[in-house]
Amino acid sequence: MDVNSNSQSAQNALLSKLGISTTEERNAEPKDELGQSDFLKLMTAQLQNQDPFAPMDNGDFVAQMAQFSSVAGISEMNQTMSSIAGQMSQFQVASSVNMLGHSVMMPGNIARADNNGEIQGTLDLASASLDTQIEFLDAQSGESLHTLNLGSRASGLSGFEWAALPTEYRDGSRSIRMNVSVNYGDGQGVQSLTPNVFAEVIGASSSAVNGEAMLEVEDYGDVSAADILRFRL
Repeated sequence: MDVNSNSQSAQNALLSKLGISTTEERNAEPKDELGQSDFLKLMTAQLQNQDPFAPMDNGDFVAQMAQFSSVAGISEMNQTMSSIAGQMSQFQVASSVNMLGHSVMMPGNIARADNNGEIQGTLDLASASLDTQIEFLDAQSGESLHTLNLGSRASGLSGFEWAALPTEYRDGSRSIRMNVSVNYGDGQGVQSLTPNVFAEVIGASSSAVNGEAMLEVEDYGDVSAADILRFRL
């Protein structure tokens, strides 16, 4: 019994089950595009089989050569652009690494105490509010810890701060969830709102999909660098 063959067959079956093409299947797939060598073969065959009494017009030949040069140039340009994009992605990741251990502000309702034992953030209000409240709860148990009454607030960004955290939360070892309630006085009743909070960056990488710089943020996982509102060094 050929163990390697059976093992490869099992792998191919598993890949097929997952919807992933095997190496043999990929190699057997027909090409949808013509490469430079294919273009040259076609042109050579055309020249060899042309009617000697009605040869190809010089203008047509030059036009085909120009087309070939254009296709080759576009191919080289695409390779160059892909290379530049890869380098930019690496540069973004390298820049993001400098943020390790620092805090970033982003939309979210989970936060931990900062170095001063406080929680700070902002609210982005669509319009002026009649009443605004933030309830702080233990992120694990759901126990209510404190309610911050902010009252009426103007539209736009509005900051908030909770400084008197319980002792066991002041070192940042335990996470806190925030429920924001806003009454805009528009007849829609009390509405929820996602605040902007600070969280620590613990890692950096690039997206496997588009090469975008990603930050690994405590309590949130991977977050696009584009979603970061500000940095705190």
